[in-house]
Amino acid sequence: MSDSTKFILIEEADERRINRKQLGMVAIGGLMAGLAFPPFPLNFLMFFAFIPLFQVIEKRESFSAINRATYLFAFVMSVVSLYWVGSWTPEADPFLKISGVMLIFFNPIFFLIPSTVYYMARKVVGKRVALVLFPLIWVFFEYIYTVTEFRFPWLTLANSQTDFHPFIQIADIIGAYGISLVIVFINLAIYLALISDKKSAVKPAILAVFLFVVVLGYGFVYNGPDETNALKIRAGIVQPNLNPWNKWDAGNLNEQLKIYLDLSQKCVDNGAKIVVWPETALPVYLMNGRYNDKAARIRKFVNENDVVILTGMPDATFYTKNDSIPDEAKPLKNNGVYTHYTSYNSVLLFEPGKIQPQKYGKMLLVPFGEKVPYVEVIPFLGKLLKWEVGISSWNIGKEHVVFNTTAGKRKVSIAGSICIESIYPDFNARFVQKGAQLLAVVTNDSWYGYSSGPFQHKEIAKLRAVENRRNIIRCANGGISCFVDASGRTHQETNLFRREWITGDVSLLNTQTFYTQFPLLIPGIATIISSLIIILFILGFFRKKNAEDN
Repeated sequence: MSDSTKFILIEEADERRINRKQLGMVAIGGLMAGLAFPPFPLNFLMFFAFIPLFQVIEKRESFSAINRATYLFAFVMSVVSLYWVGSWTPEADPFLKISGVMLIFFNPIFFLIPSTVYYMARKVVGKRVALVLFPLIWVFFEYIYTVTEFRFPWLTLANSQTDFHPFIQIADIIGAYGISLVIVFINLAIYLALISDKKSAVKPAILAVFLFVVVLGYGFVYNGPDETNALKIRAGIVQPNLNPWNKWDAGNLNEQLKIYLDLSQKCVDNGAKIVVWPETALPVYLMNGRYNDKAARIRKFVNENDVVILTGMPDATFYTKNDSIPDEAKPLKNNGVYTHYTSYNSVLLFEPGKIQPQKYGKMLLVPFGEKVPYVEVIPFLGKLLKWEVGISSWNIGKEHVVFNTTAGKRKVSIAGSICIESIYPDFNARFVQKGAQLLAVVTNDSWYGYSSGPFQHKEIAKLRAVENRRNIIRCANGGISCFVDASGRTHQETNLFRREWITGDVSLLNTQTFYTQFPLLIPGIATIISSLIIILFILGFFRKKNAEDN
C-alpha cells in the first residue's frame, strides 16, 4: 500500500470519526429539546438544545450534510416528545399505530425547511449573517407548517415553556411564535459566546441575559389582568370517561346520555349556568332527525334547569338530488331519497327556549386521523387510509363561530375549539377578534392512554389563555379537564380516566391584547425575510447558471 493511499484512508477515517461525533452532538441536542416538553419538568433544556445543532451546521458545507444533521435533531426530539401519537394501547386501531410510526419519521422532514432556508441564506448573505437570521427562519418554518394540510405543529418551541409561568406572560404581546423566536435567539447568543474569545464573548453573553431578563421581568411585573372585579359566570365540566374505541361499552345511547345528564345535574346543583361536554360526546349525528327523542331530552334538561350546554357532537347535513349540493358534499350509496351529505366534527350550543342549537364545524382537522391531506386532489387515498373507527373523512368547517347566548341572565359570548385546533395560536385569536369573551376547548385525548399526549395538550391551552387574556374551559372525555385563567394558571384539574364533574367561576373579559389584534406580526416578518432569502437564492442560482452557459 502506497503512502498516498494510507494518507487517504487515514483522512477518510478521521472524517467518519468527526461525522459520528457531530451526529452524536446533534442527537444530544434533540434529546434535550424533546425532554424540554411536558410532562418532563426540564423546560430549561430548550434554552441550550440548539447549541450542538448550531455548532454542527455551521461547520458543514453541503446542503445534504446540513439537512442530515437537522433531520437527526428533529427525529430524536420527535421520538422523545411524540412517541405517544401511535396510541400504544391494547385497543388501538392498527392504522393509528402505523400512522404514529410514520409520523415519527415523516414529521422531521418538515424541520428541513429552516435548515434549507439557512443554507440558502449562507449563499446569499454569508455564514455568520445566516446564523443570525436563523431564529427568524425557524419561526417562518413554525408558521408555514401550520398552513399545509400535513400540519402537525405540536412541537412549536413555545409549547415547551408552558410550565415556566413568568416566561410565557409576554405571549400577550408576541404570542407563541415570539416566544419561540426568543428561545432560539437565546440559544444562538449562548452559542456565539461559547465559540468566541473572552473579549468577543461579552456582547452575545449580554444579549442572552438581556433577552431572558426582559421576558422574565415582563412576566413578574405584569401577570395578567386583575380578574377580581371582572364579570363572572359559573361553569361546569362533565368528564364522562367513555371508551373512545368502543363507546357502546358504556351501554346504549340512552344510557350514555343519562351519564351526561346526571353529571350535568350535579354541575347545575352546584350553580353552573354553562355546562360543557367533550368532543363527539355522543357517537351519532344527533340532529339529523333519527335521534329526535335524544335531542328532546337535552332540550328538556336545558329548559328545566335554565342552563346552557356546549358540547362536541358529530353533525351532518343530507341533500336530495333537488337540493343545491355543495362541491364538498360526499355521495351516499344507499339509493335512498338522499344522494349526498356533509359531516362535521362540531360544537353545538343548546339554549333554553330554543329548538335548534347554534353550530360550529371544526376547521383544522387532524391529518390522516380526521381527513386525509389533499384527498380532493388524490381521491383514492380517502378509501385507502381510513380508521376502523370511521372518522377520517370529516368536512372542513367554513368560519369561526362565536356563540352569543344568555346564561344565568347574563349575556355571554363563547367560542369552542375542538381538539387539535387549540394548538394554533392565530386561529384561536380570530375567535377573540370576533368578540369571544370566553374560550372552550372540547377534546378526547383518551385515544393515547396514560402517555405524554394528554398532558402536553392540556398545557398548550395555557398559551392560548395568555395570548388573548381569556379564561378557558377545557373539557376532555377522559381528562385532563380544567379551568385556565387569563394568566395561564390551571384550576381544578381532573385526573385521567375517571368519571368526574367540576364547577368553577370563569371571567368574561372583553379587552383585546396586542397579540390578539396582530397575531401574524412576528410570523409575518419572519415570512417576509425568509421569502426574500429564497427569492435572492433562486435569482442567484439562475444568474450563475446563465453565466456558466455563456
